[in-house]
Amino acid sequence: MIEQFKEQIRAAVAAQGPIRIRGGGTKDWYGGALQGEILDTRGHAGIVDYEPTELVITARCGTPLAEIEAVLAAQNQMLAFEPPHFGAGATLGGAIAAGLSGPRRANSGGVRDFVLGAQLLDGKGELLNFGGQVMKNVAGYDVSRLLAGSLGTLGLVTELSVKVLPRTVAETTLRFETSEIEAIRMLNVWGGQPLPVSGSCWHQGVLMLRLSGAQAAVDAAIASLGGQVVPDAAGFWNDLREQHHAFFAGDLPLWRLSVPSTTGAIVLDGEQLIEWGGAQRWLRAAAGDAETIRGAVRAVGGHATLFRGGDKSAGVFQPLAPAVARIHERLKTAFDPANIFNPGRLF
Repeated sequence: MIEQFKEQIRAAVAAQGPIRIRGGGTKDWYGGALQGEILDTRGHAGIVDYEPTELVITARCGTPLAEIEAVLAAQNQMLAFEPPHFGAGATLGGAIAAGLSGPRRANSGGVRDFVLGAQLLDGKGELLNFGGQVMKNVAGYDVSRLLAGSLGTLGLVTELSVKVLPRTVAETTLRFETSEIEAIRMLNVWGGQPLPVSGSCWHQGVLMLRLSGAQAAVDAAIASLGGQVVPDAAGFWNDLREQHHAFFAGDLPLWRLSVPSTTGAIVLDGEQLIEWGGAQRWLRAAAGDAETIRGAVRAVGGHATLFRGGDKSAGVFQPLAPAVARIHERLKTAFDPANIFNPGRLF
């Protein structure tokens, strides 16, 4: 498959035509407008190396996420950043390129924190290797982690080495009825304590808190925090990760607001849901409010992304500061001088 990919890349450069890198297509709606001839990664699949005792798995880009998670589960391990699938065809390459994490992100880390190494086909059709299979191999400019969230704009990631973690022994979800302001305050207080928090969600006066870890630690946290124990809550957290929660239903544009966790209530028209200890806010708002939303979020030191739906003509992601934009431009030019990979998908 690598030789086929190289040929398609070189042909695109010669024809000055864009390439649209695509796995299962479960996140086609994310980012800017799609354009170009499809480069389908699904044929380049399979687990290359997995040694459970080393807590690292290496797989090709087209490997289904479901396959990887099943192999890990058989060894009582997991992808700790809980990547959302958004469909049955989700692949490892697509998960890393999208850079999205689930409810556990605030406490376990995000996608880029777990990427140890990568193989990349650049805009010249050359195969490059970055990082390795252990944390100590990371040195200099960490390109392998840079690829997380790049939406395929720097090249085709053909293979990835990802750190995995053991599944927790015990897990319990607590339910609290509380206001938005009080929920944010509580989450930040708890965030400064040695509690085994692994997920949080506030919506419509209800705060859900997931605890994961050793049984003794979870039991002690329950005794300390109070709240109502929610039985069989795994479905709730899966629905939150996959955006099957009732909040995400409907056609209104969905905004993702990334802010400091201590930020109080952000007063905007529309319904909100709060995750990640207060650092991630979801907003369902009417179309045409982009500047109002971005201005309000910018004022508290955050940024806003038009995550799903709405008018993308003004840009999906918050505009970069000039200095940061220049870094992006240089990276794009270095890896993709002909600008063939997913043009316009990110910026």
